[in-house]
Amino acid sequence: MQEMEVKGEVAPTYCVTGATGFVGSWLVKVLLERGYMVHATIRDPAKSLHLLSLWTGTDRLRLFQADLEQEGSFDEAVKGCHGVFHVAASMEFDIIHTEKVEDYVQSNIIDPGIKGTLNLLKSCLKSKSIKRVVFTSSISTMTAKDSNGDWRPVVDESCKTRVDHVWNMKASGWVYVLSKLLSEEAAFRFANENGIDLVSVITTTVAGPFLTPSVPSSIQVLFSPITGDCKFFSILSAVNTRMGSLALVHIEDICNAHIFLMENARAEGEYICCTGSCVMSELLDLLAQEYPSSNLQSIEGKFQASKPPEISSKKLRDLGFSYKYGIKEIIRHTVAACSDLGFLPPTRK
Repeated sequence: MQEMEVKGEVAPTYCVTGATGFVGSWLVKVLLERGYMVHATIRDPAKSLHLLSLWTGTDRLRLFQADLEQEGSFDEAVKGCHGVFHVAASMEFDIIHTEKVEDYVQSNIIDPGIKGTLNLLKSCLKSKSIKRVVFTSSISTMTAKDSNGDWRPVVDESCKTRVDHVWNMKASGWVYVLSKLLSEEAAFRFANENGIDLVSVITTTVAGPFLTPSVPSSIQVLFSPITGDCKFFSILSAVNTRMGSLALVHIEDICNAHIFLMENARAEGEYICCTGSCVMSELLDLLAQEYPSSNLQSIEGKFQASKPPEISSKKLRDLGFSYKYGIKEIIRHTVAACSDLGFLPPTRK
């Protein structure tokens, strides 16, 4: 496969794990549009057929079947790459927290998640060409409350949720939080011990248009006041309880941030990627403006801060990154995408 030149230089080759997911599929799209060579990893080849018709520049795309739980599975995918975007993650949400289920979660979700991340990093160690790994983290690993349970004025990259607090959580989504938190911790520990340049993107709620044939879970959470989905509505309420507001980012901006952090020599550590945030009442108003629905639900406000903490993206902005889309545009673009798929109920007459 002949390498393409961009701006007089040979275009880098990047590997994207989880290429059939919401962020992964869009990241592949953006990389190809920019002229990069892309190695996209997928677990089930059948799921890539729909995406192949949507990705452009596929002459610069190579697909690799890989399984995070199999050591060495990513050796060929990362071989010859300049960088790796580790986007793949378990999206398990709705396991009810009981003492009996904790052993199951540890052995069937947490351990495989950590093992998968380490398997990928071990493959990266074998490839001498890789300069940096960008890990996709989540705002679910953060908390807006301090150790006393009081609201912080600002949430930055230091405001990590404690693992023992997650194990004691009764709120929806606790499994996803724990898996992401422990996988990221293991990734940084392994990277530091083995000299891997690792940067983490802490994604807030990602929305906007999507390439996947089904509606991404983050959008199902965001639009649960319209759809009335109890499972996702409980997750939205849990976010409100933990953060005091809902922080958003457009899919295009989150992908641009990934690439920006991959290529910025000064990038290090963790970066919150957040266009802005809105309290739940503001979210409901925005949803009603863009999609007036008789199904629109309300959310209990008793856990909402009188002055919501700022979900700060200052570290990323100070590095030179700028956002293209605001919150209203994010909601508008997401409504349009979901309407085209027939996901939303009838509008109010």
